[in-house]
Order: sequence, then C-alpha cells, then structure tokens
Amino acid sequence: MTENAIALGRPDFDVISGWVQPNERVLDLGCGDGSLLKLLIATRGVRGWGIEIDNAGVLKAIGNGINVIQSDLEVGLSGFENGEFDHVVLSRTLQTVRHTQRIIEEMLRVGREAVVSFPNFAYWKNRMAVMAGRMPVSEDLPYQWFDTPNIRFFTIADFDALCAAMRIVVRERMVLDDKGNTVKDEQNFLGSLAVYRLARA
Repeated sequence: MTENAIALGRPDFDVISGWVQPNERVLDLGCGDGSLLKLLIATRGVRGWGIEIDNAGVLKAIGNGINVIQSDLEVGLSGFENGEFDHVVLSRTLQTVRHTQRIIEEMLRVGREAVVSFPNFAYWKNRMAVMAGRMPVSEDLPYQWFDTPNIRFFTIADFDALCAAMRIVVRERMVLDDKGNTVKDEQNFLGSLAVYRLARA
C-alpha cells in the first residue's frame, strides 16, 4: 500500500491508483474533499475533476487544489460528453444514491472505465451484528442506523448479479478486509470492502 493511501486511511485508494495510468483523465463522483484526486494527481499526473454536492466538501476540495463542480449525482452527468474520461470513479458512494443503475450507466457513458468501491453488507462481522439484533457499525459502515447517508445495503454477490443483468464487464475486482488486506477466498463472507473496475461489454 502506498504511503499516501495509508496516511489517508483509505486502502481502496491504493487499489484505484493502481488501475489509473499516468496522464489519464479522471472524474471523481462524490469526491468529498478531493483526497483521491489529490493522490492521483501527485502519483499519476492525471487531469482530474470532481463532483460534490456538499458545500463543505466543495470548499475543502478547492482548498486541495481540485477542479470541482457542485452538483447532485442523482440528476446525471449530462454536462459531460460520451467518452470524455478514461476513468469515472464512485468510491464508497454507490450505497447512498437512489438511481443505482442510472448512475452506473452514466459513468460508463462518459468514461472508458468505471471504478466503484462499496462496503459489503455480507461481511461476517456485519452478519454477526445483525444476528445479535443490531445494525452493523464498522470501519466501512461507520454510521449509526439513525444518521446514516446509506439508503441501500447490498453485497458483493448482489453487485455481481447487477453487473450480469446490465451486461457490464467486470475487468477486475479487489476485495479487502477491515484491515485493508486482500481477500482471495470466500470474498462475500470475509470481505469488508469491494473495489470494481467495470467496462461495457
């Protein structure tokens, strides 16, 4: 894992940066304070843009030197041309959007590849919490049930089925545990966070 990704506490950033090639064009949806784009600019020399709806996030992204547009992902990406980017990234945000299929379709319209990361609700610690009668709270699902921005709770198996139904090619998938280690076996049970690299069939 890169030193920068460790400092940010985001092991999925390390996976994503490994898939992005130097000088590519990257659009980061729900970019927050722009940390991922800042990392990609520093380590890959990308030309990056972010989209963020939250006022505080937009101001922090600008403070980090990121080109950011304040917009709601739910309205789509109509301001961008087909194939305008090499990668369109949605990291730890898919579970917060209402129109899941539409945003994935839009990502693959404006980008050559889409990169998505999300918490796996079927992770064994989450299952144990539910079996104990409580909603899970973890590193990758850090909110209490009453204040969470998450509106969808889905699993790696669910997302695989969605990709198959939408005829999306999964070019690569990395699954991590809650320590950031790669999970090779029983990924839907032992994986806390999944990172996908997607393309059109």
